Amino acid sequence: MTDDDRPLNILFLCTGNSARSIMAEVMMNAMGAPRFRAYSAGSHPTGRVNPFALELLRKNRLPTDGLRSKGWDEFARRDSPQLDFVFTVCDRAAGEVCPIWPGQPISAHWGVEDPAAVEGSDDDKRRAFFYAYDRLRNRIQLFLSLPLAQLDRVALTQRLKEIGKS
Repeated sequence: MTDDDRPLNILFLCTGNSARSIMAEVMMNAMGAPRFRAYSAGSHPTGRVNPFALELLRKNRLPTDGLRSKGWDEFARRDSPQLDFVFTVCDRAAGEVCPIWPGQPISAHWGVEDPAAVEGSDDDKRRAFFYAYDRLRNRIQLFLSLPLAQLDRVALTQRLKEIGKS
């Protein structure tokens, strides 16, 4: 927790905010509570959550109520939660000019291949979603194991970049 006893806020960004960023938001909220509170958004939100992402989250007994595809503008407003971390989970969002986030959160790129772009059978798509889910879950577990209080901003930024390469 922070000095003001609030959870640390994390924003997961992707272009469409329909799959990877949504899954990361849900996993972080499940695995990191009460210490962390996660959100997700996209630079060009699709307006819907991918049904394969919802299916996988439900299969893993994670909550899906209230999930929606939303734009990152919601988190750049004055009344939005103060962000402590911003993680891009797709290469397109990492290369885009992001809004200026109030509070100067620490950011890192945790790129994962887009499962929503996979063509083929439903089983092919499910495998792609599982692969993305598994990589994100592993990175979140690594993040949650970091001794945050013992790392300065530079060291923490470096560790977050290393996690993105795992």
